[in-house]
Amino acid sequence: MIVRIAREGQSAAAAREVRVARWLARENVPAVRLVDVEQPVEADSRPVTFWAELPPQQHGSVEDVAELLARLHSLTTPAIEPGYLDPFVRVGERLHAATTIRDDDKQWLNALHSDLLAAWAERPAGIPGRAVHGDAWPGNIVRTAGGVLMMDLERFSVGPPEWDLVSTAVRAKTTGAVSAREYDRFCAVYGYDVTAWEGYPVLAHARELRMVTYAAQHAADNAEWKS
Repeated sequence: MIVRIAREGQSAAAAREVRVARWLARENVPAVRLVDVEQPVEADSRPVTFWAELPPQQHGSVEDVAELLARLHSLTTPAIEPGYLDPFVRVGERLHAATTIRDDDKQWLNALHSDLLAAWAERPAGIPGRAVHGDAWPGNIVRTAGGVLMMDLERFSVGPPEWDLVSTAVRAKTTGAVSAREYDRFCAVYGYDVTAWEGYPVLAHARELRMVTYAAQHAADNAEWKS
C-alpha cells in the first residue's frame, strides 16, 4: 500500500482525486487504484490518501498513450465535479518565484502568459469537452507486466481533449523527443492529428510555457537544472 500525504490546504484536491480514481475504476479504465477504505483522512491538517502499490513499471510508448487517451475520451463526461481544465495553473506563481531567468526574459514570459490567457479564452472550437487526464505523457501512462495504466491524476478535469494530445505533439514538433514516425503512429492509433486543428498553436504554446516554468521552478533548487 502507498500512503500519500498532501500539503496542508489540499483537502479539496485530494477529495477530487479520490472521486476521479473511483470513477475510473467504475468505468474500467486501467489506472492507479485506491485501497478500499474511507478517504481522504486528515493528519495534522494534511489530507492523506491510500493507494494500491503498483508493480514494476516503465514509461509507456506513444502508442500506449494514444490508446488509453482514446479510451478515456470516448467516455461520457463524468458527473463527479472534477473541475474545468486550467492549463495555466501555477504558471504565474512559478514565473514570479523564478530566480534563474533574467529580468527581461521574465518580462517577456509574463507578457506571453497574458497573451495566451486571452487566446485560450477565445480559442477556436474543437472536440467537445470531456474527461481529460491533464498531463498525458509517457511518464504518466505507464506499462507494467499486467498492461498499460494511467497514473498521476492530479490534473484530471473536464476540458478539450486536444490538451491531452498536445503533449505528444509538442514532444514531436518542438522538442524532438518523439520522432516523426512515432508521431504518425500516435495519430493513427488515436485517429486524429491535433496539429491540423487551427487552435493547436495556442495549446502548444501553453504547453511549452508550462515546460519552461516547470524547469525554472526546479532550477532554483537544483544545481544540475541551472546549467
